[in-house]
Amino acid sequence: MSETQVFSMPKVWNADTHTHYCPGCTHGVVHRLVCEALEDLDIQDRTIGLAPVGCSVLIHQYMDIDFMEAAHGRAPAVATGVKAVRPDKIVFTYQGDGDLASIGLAEIIHAMNRTLPLTTIFVNNAIYGMTGGQMAPTTLLGQKSSTCPTGRTAEANGYPIRMCEMLATLGGPAYIERVSVTRPKDIIKAKQAILKAFKNQIEEKGVSFVEVLSTCPTNWGMRPVDACRWLEENMIPHYPLGVHKDFE
Repeated sequence: MSETQVFSMPKVWNADTHTHYCPGCTHGVVHRLVCEALEDLDIQDRTIGLAPVGCSVLIHQYMDIDFMEAAHGRAPAVATGVKAVRPDKIVFTYQGDGDLASIGLAEIIHAMNRTLPLTTIFVNNAIYGMTGGQMAPTTLLGQKSSTCPTGRTAEANGYPIRMCEMLATLGGPAYIERVSVTRPKDIIKAKQAILKAFKNQIEEKGVSFVEVLSTCPTNWGMRPVDACRWLEENMIPHYPLGVHKDFE
């Protein structure tokens, strides 16, 4: 394979747009993996993305596909409606933890419990990234945020929610996997998971959910390299990587 082929940008990617993400944020990596999956499967022209409020609210600027905006947490509900009236389309949501695991918890549970073929990409950086670094449902015990400056405690704030494990108890999901994007080998596995999630929808195997552990150097108060190390040492032990459900 030539150097041009290795480093070429996927056609789905809008190369003329400058990123709005903070330095070291791994949202851009996940965006790229979604673009590559859509191109590999040749489904760019039939795909509709759903983005809610959060760091991903401007994702439509980076991808040359149809996109719709949804109210905070409501992307799974809107996606359900879109897929119901346009079953010929590939429909996916791209959501953060402050969105999906908090205000949108009911929506994702009911969307996942149905057998309507959908795909959800869930980016978990354990904090509210866009609105000031508040504690999220996935913030770890002891982790500091603007709303728990001394660290999250179970007594005051409850326990961090493991979305993959919880959704895997439902009867509807066909495929659930948790991945990371901190190292090249992890990025390769993340690409495979995202590709499989979209392929499942093409083959009408049901709803798929891919959780991507991501960093937020700005709100974590760390350098990007330290944020990646912190994720591996702290998030992965609580949110273990791997397949949580697969009906294949």
